[in-house]
Amino acid sequence: MHPRLNLFSAEPETMKAMMALSDAVAKSGLEPSLLELVKIRASQINGCANCLHMHARDARKHGESEERIYLLDAWREAPCYTERERAALAWTETLTLIAQTRAPDADYAILDAEFSKEDQVKLTLAINTINAWNRFAVGFRMIPDVALAKAAA
Repeated sequence: MHPRLNLFSAEPETMKAMMALSDAVAKSGLEPSLLELVKIRASQINGCANCLHMHARDARKHGESEERIYLLDAWREAPCYTERERAALAWTETLTLIAQTRAPDADYAILDAEFSKEDQVKLTLAINTINAWNRFAVGFRMIPDVALAKAAA
């Protein structure tokens, strides 16, 4: 696989806007570890190797365990996630797969039980942002840093 283009050199102003959106999510006040779990889960669904590599690494930096990262794809069956994390992961799946799910009331009720209205908006922005990044990365074939390092070696 080869990258199709460099997003940042092809359209720097657009990518500055994406970076600003990512910065707003990071500064939203939501727990960094929760945000990384959301980013990993959306990236798993979207098949984004670049984002999976980046956010698994970032999750580890925020103290996330290997076990919880590995079990994330099966979070519903894994007892190691809090109710708040489960609500965020359910909402992530619902919005990432919105064409299929249509964001049902039951999923919103789970979210509403764990997140304030303000935090619901912040979480939804985080989910939308990682989905946008996934589409840039998959569409333009961004390669994870680890693959670049191995290819250069």
